[in-house]
Amino acid sequence: MIVTLTPNPSLDRTVTLPGPLLRGAVNRLDSVTVEPGGKGVNVARVLAASGQQATALVPAAPGDPLLKAIESLGLAGLTCRAVPVAGMARINTAVTEPDGTTTKLNESGAGLSEAEIAAIEGALSEELRLASDGRSWAVLSGSLPPGAPVDWYVRLVGLLRPLGVRIAVDTSDAPLAALA
Repeated sequence: MIVTLTPNPSLDRTVTLPGPLLRGAVNRLDSVTVEPGGKGVNVARVLAASGQQATALVPAAPGDPLLKAIESLGLAGLTCRAVPVAGMARINTAVTEPDGTTTKLNESGAGLSEAEIAAIEGALSEELRLASDGRSWAVLSGSLPPGAPVDWYVRLVGLLRPLGVRIAVDTSDAPLAALA
């Protein structure tokens, strides 16, 4: 079993323009797609698509459109476990022009309270204890939401090591430096 944690999940919205972006003007769109995102969610999607069992653990407010988007993927082998939090998933928007130019506008995400962080840690530990067979993996992936401790991934690794699971971390900037 592989459990991914995406502490700062997103809805990834891609809008395609019929011509170059006209700054300061109304631009009509050719198409719009919306998919669940965040590095850990993407890892879980790829694993499930390749026939592996994966659980995507995400903080999500009740009724968050992110949950419906993950469910709508309909991938066998992909389970989503939402840890209830107050804030909704961030929305990242990619604007694609006909010449291939892509402009990304990424929200920073909703902050997490200490109680929400503790609930996420508990849910992650629980998922991995249930699946612990000596071959389980925890994938901790992506940016941290505003207000999360910079060393949160370090704390999570310390929490998970005694469970005997393999751990992969994919992050950048200060959270990556904290792991060094």
